[in-house]
Amino acid sequence: MSQDYIQEAIRWDKDASGVVTLTFDMAGQSANTMNTVFRSAYAAAVDRVAAEIDSITGVILSSAKKTFFAGGDLNSLLAVGPDDKAALYERSQAMKAVLRRLETLGRPVVAAINGTALGGGFELCLACHARFALDDPRLMLGLPESGLGLLPGGGGVVRLVRMLGLEAAMPLLVDGTTFDPARAQALKLIDGVAADADALMALARQWIAANPAPAQPWDRKGWRLPGATATAPASLTYLRTAPVLLMKKTRGRYPAPLAIMSAAVEGAVVDFDTATRIESRHFVGLATGPVAKNLITTFFFQMNEVKSGKGRPAGVPPGTVGRVGILGAGLMGSGIAQVCAARGIAAVLKDATAEQARKGLERVAANLDKRVAKGALAPGKRDAQLARITPTGDAADLAGCELIVEAVFENRPLKAQVTREAEPMLAPGGIFASNTSTLPISGLAEASERPENFIGLHFFSPVDRMPLVEVIKGRRTSAETLARALDFVQQIGKTPIVVNDARGFFTSRVFGMFTKEGAAMLAEGVAAEVIENAALAVGMPVGPLAVMDETSMALAMSMRRQTAADLAAEGQPLPQHPAWAVIERMVDGLKRPGRAGGGGFYDYPADGPKRLWPGLAAEYGKRGADVPMEDLQDRLLYAQAIESIRAMQEGVVETARDANIGSILGIGFPRWTGGTLQFVNMVGTRAFAERAMALAQKYGERFEPPALLLSKAERNERFE
Repeated sequence: MSQDYIQEAIRWDKDASGVVTLTFDMAGQSANTMNTVFRSAYAAAVDRVAAEIDSITGVILSSAKKTFFAGGDLNSLLAVGPDDKAALYERSQAMKAVLRRLETLGRPVVAAINGTALGGGFELCLACHARFALDDPRLMLGLPESGLGLLPGGGGVVRLVRMLGLEAAMPLLVDGTTFDPARAQALKLIDGVAADADALMALARQWIAANPAPAQPWDRKGWRLPGATATAPASLTYLRTAPVLLMKKTRGRYPAPLAIMSAAVEGAVVDFDTATRIESRHFVGLATGPVAKNLITTFFFQMNEVKSGKGRPAGVPPGTVGRVGILGAGLMGSGIAQVCAARGIAAVLKDATAEQARKGLERVAANLDKRVAKGALAPGKRDAQLARITPTGDAADLAGCELIVEAVFENRPLKAQVTREAEPMLAPGGIFASNTSTLPISGLAEASERPENFIGLHFFSPVDRMPLVEVIKGRRTSAETLARALDFVQQIGKTPIVVNDARGFFTSRVFGMFTKEGAAMLAEGVAAEVIENAALAVGMPVGPLAVMDETSMALAMSMRRQTAADLAAEGQPLPQHPAWAVIERMVDGLKRPGRAGGGGFYDYPADGPKRLWPGLAAEYGKRGADVPMEDLQDRLLYAQAIESIRAMQEGVVETARDANIGSILGIGFPRWTGGTLQFVNMVGTRAFAERAMALAQKYGERFEPPALLLSKAERNERFE
């Protein structure tokens, strides 16, 4: 067997039967990526196949890495701008020409997928005549580009549509669906699976021997697009309704799904080569636009920084937790117990009485039963998870816990009481954490005998579904405690952000600006339905008035009174906001504190969906209250972004990474922005500061640009 390397990226092996194996093995990289080196090497490899075609009987694509192929080089895509459109188009077309050349040389080409192949990696596989994969459920395949604001730019849209038809391919492309080999085989996207690497290569060789001169289906005479009718590439009903449903889902804020649909439909009615050009044009438009850059920055680079432990104190050995105590068996406490048990961690769920603790366990059981009914969890796994949770009313049962999480009501004396009761039960060196969402950690740590081992772990509801945990450092929290807390958060499959201690921390104070801005608009006479729709239009998952109903305005007033008392003790004034007059009127005057209190901004009839309370128009409607929709939308976004800048200015958050990830995963800031501070970067710090000043002049000093923003605007700097 002859063997050599092509440009230190692809190993060439040719056996006695004439089968060439191209093994992707890029030097100095843990994964193969579609960068300049690979594109050049792959083109050279295909040139060599063409030159030696008479002695070659087939080609197998494989990988020497743990993954088959990691996809495109996102660093290079971040660097391209509007002036680079022509060059990016040519680069895209050049790579497609290489793929197309290999699949039309008249020799069988087979992908032996021995690891995950996503994005550009899966496009390499689709350009083969056959695909086989290891039978491993951890191996993932698919085209997830839409999640990063892109579309598959290596022929993925064109080939998937021609393989499956428009209607079947569209969800996989628009949703960026990934799947394991079993699902891929059911979709007929791979031709078989193998138990191990040797069997995988054997399958590839067998297919080559049985198919000496294959052609792609769309290259055969008489081929017809699956699902096409005599007059259209899909049913007219689908073609009419799909764009409408897509716009309803994206609200026009995410250009990638629409570009994918356009490329797919337009490409389905032309020849293959024209379709690839259409795909490239749409790809270039997305890659040079702001939304893709926002999503790539936050959900690829910054998220990978979090996963790799950036921000974790150095010098502390990684660790895991085997036994956790949770104080309070309500929604939050039982949710924390559930996620711990799901990850194999023993959880002691303590409440004031054993009966109350058992109710918490019953809540967990009900949640797991729903998953079993949906087929998402096996009954045996449900039983095993429930067995890991021990309900109790006795603090002695917490003995030996390496971590105790307090999740009782937001009442400082109560939190101090349960801290003093439970902390002595910790294992030596154990950590005590509070799940408070607003109360400063340093103050809560005053009840602790070991404040250096005290930290905040702010979970979000519902705990089993919300991916974020806000990790709050108190003034005396040690680096070791922070490191171990971060390890625990990742152990239970959550994403941590790190913030310093301050009232409301990061997420609560930023989200509070969103809800209060909605109430301020109502006070100005803006119709409630207009406020709610403005929030939905910018990509918020729910309107500010609906949020206040769900979280309880009575609770908000209680927390405000607590804040007023705390600030008075510190000799500081209570910050003012026009929203509080509305909230106080709703709670104390109108007796409409929110959903739990029978109604708030909305009514909640037993026989139908919620609806806005008709009395709002009479209470707050004003003639002539005509605020431009652009202003309403900007106010909802700018209020949160400006508060994020204040939080960074005060040292509450130290990196744009934590602000961006925390704002999206924790409080639902629109994903298309990349997060609160990436949104500022997208607008540009100068332009953002100018718009903030304009909003401040019209709507109040809360929109005044913070000093940190003005400083960056003057130097035209980004938030990093």
